[in-house]
Formats: sequence, C-alpha cells, structure tokens
Amino acid sequence: MTEQKTSDDDTVSAFDVVIMGGGAAGLTLAMQLHKARPDTSIVVVEKNTRAPEAAHKVGESTVDIASHYMRDVLEVEPHITSRQLEKFGLRFFFTQADNRDITRRVELGHAHRPHVGATYQLDRGRFENYLSDELAARGVDMWVGHRIDKVDISDADGRHHVGVTAPDGTHRGIRARWVLDASGRTALLKRKFGLAKPNGHQVNAVWFRIDHPIDIDEWSSLPSWHQRITDGRRRLSTNHLVGEGYWVWLIPLASNSISVGIVADAAIHPFEKINRFERALTWLREHEPQCAEAVETHRDKLLDFKVLRNYSYGCEQVYSEQGWCLTGEAGIFLDPLYSPGFDVISLSNGLITDLVTRALDGEDVSELAAIHNNVFFLVTDGWLPIYKDQYPILGNARVMSAKVIWDTGVYWAVASLLFHHDQFRRLGDRPRLVAQMARISTISEPVQRFFRQWYDVEPKGHADGFVTYYDYDFMTRFHEGMAGDLPDAELDRRFAANLDELERIAGELVSAVIAECDAADDEVRRRQADRWRADKALMRLVDVYRAHGTSQDAWITVGPDGLARGGGRDFSVRPHTGDTAVPAQEPEGDRAAGALAGGQSR
Repeated sequence: MTEQKTSDDDTVSAFDVVIMGGGAAGLTLAMQLHKARPDTSIVVVEKNTRAPEAAHKVGESTVDIASHYMRDVLEVEPHITSRQLEKFGLRFFFTQADNRDITRRVELGHAHRPHVGATYQLDRGRFENYLSDELAARGVDMWVGHRIDKVDISDADGRHHVGVTAPDGTHRGIRARWVLDASGRTALLKRKFGLAKPNGHQVNAVWFRIDHPIDIDEWSSLPSWHQRITDGRRRLSTNHLVGEGYWVWLIPLASNSISVGIVADAAIHPFEKINRFERALTWLREHEPQCAEAVETHRDKLLDFKVLRNYSYGCEQVYSEQGWCLTGEAGIFLDPLYSPGFDVISLSNGLITDLVTRALDGEDVSELAAIHNNVFFLVTDGWLPIYKDQYPILGNARVMSAKVIWDTGVYWAVASLLFHHDQFRRLGDRPRLVAQMARISTISEPVQRFFRQWYDVEPKGHADGFVTYYDYDFMTRFHEGMAGDLPDAELDRRFAANLDELERIAGELVSAVIAECDAADDEVRRRQADRWRADKALMRLVDVYRAHGTSQDAWITVGPDGLARGGGRDFSVRPHTGDTAVPAQEPEGDRAAGALAGGQSR
C-alpha cells in the first residue's frame, strides 16, 4: 500500500482490490482472495465498527454449498465447529387444522443426522467478528467505521477511486485496480450504473430475535412424536412452520438466542398485518398459535425487529472486465426459503476470485468476465422459478412435501454436485458439461408449473405423516454422490446420469397424479388431467418414465383423501411402478409420508 495527498482527500492509498462492505459477503470474499493470491493488497471498507452477537442480519441458516464453501474452501472449520451450531437440516411442519398441535402436522425432515456434509446455523455477528480478526491478522487492511462517499470507475488507467470518511472526520481516498461491491442492499454500484432489475417475485419478510433458546421439541410430550428422531435434535434444524402463502422460520443461534421470521406472499398476507412486532404477534396467534405462545412467554427478551418489503430482486450485470463486481445482496436476492443466500455468495465469490486473480496476474479477462456473468445468472435464474408464484402451494402438505423433496433432490444432483467439484468457474472450458446443463430447464420448469397446477386441484387436510429425505433411495444417492472427488470424465457421467434420473422420477410423479385424477369422482380434477396430457413438456417426461421405468425406486402417495387411517397414524400408500396405481400395504408408523414424493421407503 502506498499513500499520497490530493486536493480532495487528506490521503490516497493504493491497493489491488477494495471491497466495499464488511459483512459476510465482503469478508468471505476477502478471505478467499487472500487464500488464492496472498500477495494481493486488499482493503475492506465497513461503516460499522463491530458486529454484536446475534447481529440482526438475514442469512443465519446455511445448506450444503455454503457449508462446503466455509469448511473446505475458506478452511474456517475450527471456528464453525467450535463457535457455531451444527444444523439438523431443513425441517417443515405443514399446516393442519388450527395448528395448535404440532404432532398432527405432516413433518418433513431428517430422522437422524445426514450421511454427508455437515451444515451450520450461523450467529452472523460472531462469524463476521471472527473473519474480521482473522483477516487483520493475515495482513488484510480493515477500515472499519469508514463511510463510503463516492465511487469513480475509471475507463482509462484501470485505477478506480473510492472516497471515504474516517471515524475522525478526515477524508481518505483509495485507488484500486478492482472495486468489489459487497455493500448489501445499499448496492452502491448497482445504483450508480442503473443495474436494478425487478424479478416479479412479490414477497415480504419480518423477523426478530428472542434472547432465549425456544425449543420446538417442548411443544408436545407425545412419545411417538419424539421417537421419530433417532439421532439429532429438532431444535437445531431450520424449522419451518408452513401454511398457505407463508412460512415462519425458527433458527437457533450459538449465542443462545433464536431468530424468528415470517415470510409471506403479499397477495395472501398483506404486509400491513405483520410490519410491526405487535401486528406480527397478532398474526402469529391466528396462523401459528403454538409459536405465538412461545414468543409471548419470552417477549421480555425481545432483542430487535426488522422488516423487508418486496425483498426479492435481480440485477442486469454482476461482473465487468472494467474492474468491478457485485456480490451478495449488492447484486441479487432471491428468497430465504431453502436458505440459498449464502449459497449465492459462495458461487459469486468463487467466480469473482477466479476473475480478479487472473486479471492481477496479467491475463486478459474480457471474455472470462462475460462467461462468469452468464454462469452466475444461469444458476440464479434457474433457481427463481422455485419461488416465483409458488407460495400458495405451501398450504398443501401433500403437494409441498413432493415439491420439497424434488427441489432438494435437484439441488443435490445438480448445483451441489458441480460446486463440490469446483466446476462453475471452469464451465467456459467444459462444453460437454454446458450442453448437459441445457437440459435442466427442460426438466425443472415443467415440473414447477405442474406443482402449481396440482395444488389447484389437490384436496387438503393431510395430517400425521412423517417424511424424511432419506426415505427415498434416489435422494440418498444424490446427497452422497454430490461430495465425491470425481475426475472430469466420471463427473460428466454422474451428472448425465443424475439428469436422466430426474427425468424419470419427474415423469413418474406426473404419471401417478394423472392416474389419480382420472380415477377421482371430481370433474375439475379429470379436466386437469386432460390438460396435463396436452402439455408436451410434461408428457415428454412421462414418456421417459414409461420407457425406462424405475427399477430401484418407486414414488409413493397417500390414499386419494390424503387423510390418516387406523387410529390417526397409519397411511394407505400406493407404490407406482408404472402409470397406473396398484394398491399395496405400507408398514405401520408415522414414517409413511403425507406427500407424493419419491423413492422406496428405507
């Protein structure tokens, strides 16, 4: 770093890279850049001085991509295993009657700790303070308490200028070859260049922290409900309380507090019903009374309350060969459902690190910037249909259980597999893999459309089921298979096989539901079955299923009324091995599942 005086700034310091924003996105990017190229001079500029524990920031729950990124790319495992919480997966409780008895709600989650790849619940304040201290110890300049006043991107000498105000009021300047925007929703560069892009997903969120470890397992003393879990604690899951057009999260933090959030479709649950703590509590009393009771019991320990209206948005461009990039919420934000926020950061930071380190080593990155930009949007644009117009489905346990299994299976089989094998930054050199990726939208988009249409005709009222991710052999294969260390040729074969399997199980799902609707004493359902048969994209998947079948897996479904039988615990289950349903008997117990979801029971 060099310094000089200018007329505008008291001093100007020169760096290779300036990162605007010292939250999780900026700090992890600084860590990855430093690891990849230790001689790079980096300054992180952050307006705050120190994050409190249980910092009021979204993004506490991580899933497989982000956890692999932290553990194996950044190599911060000692911190996350000793100072954060190991997570017990994503867990869903679907609405049932008045939601006053959690044991009656169809539950989807792990019964025992996952086979591979631990995931984590992050106390963001604790995590960011650790990263800040670690970066400073490694020689990265940390300018905390500094406000960014202006950013000038140069077209001439490749040295951009960032002007800041220090805590003592003096003006400092930064000259840098790369300006990396991790400023969150402040979105300094997006605003400067007019890159904002609406994505049509209209959903709101509010959330708050309670300084008490609310434990969902204490909501019932029913032995059979507790006995579902053989190795693990529900409290450590990211617990979702789910109903039509909304979900409520319960995320434990290592600081012994809990994060509670309400995420709701604005067309079904108006923002004005939840945008103050008292209003949110009233809303919880109506929709999630057990949660409301737990919050009210400890309301004297309320730490904070925050709202985000229309939180989802896109961006026109995130990387430029002119020496600037956006990461984290400074670029895009999709939705908190399935906890993808840190996954998007992990993907983006990896692409940025590849781009910046190559440029600093003298490589012409003009073409690479365009490629990486396309790769980023290939992934994130592909994730948006999972959320857009899908929130009503949350109100049907059967349809949404199938959707959760499907969405998770696709995530493990595609994005997680590629990220674990460091493929995204290499896609420009992997035309065979890119050709395979073109198949994904032809599978996923028709299935997401199918879920919406199925929800419109599927009866409600499901109760008492327990679905686990590992109930189905294909899910186990996808999850365990993502974390291998495969050479490129074997990875190509695995990826193609995963897509083949996704086509088969999608076709089986569609075939099973069509057969059921055909047999229903309901003209609306029969007409929908006819419309599905006229949908060429869906019928292509059905044809794949009929041609290949499923030799090892069979999708299962509860009986057509979707209700429990035999004392409230046994389900009538019909395995599908073709396009017609053959009644069969499932073993007794809660595990039988309140959803049409895939694979043989294990």
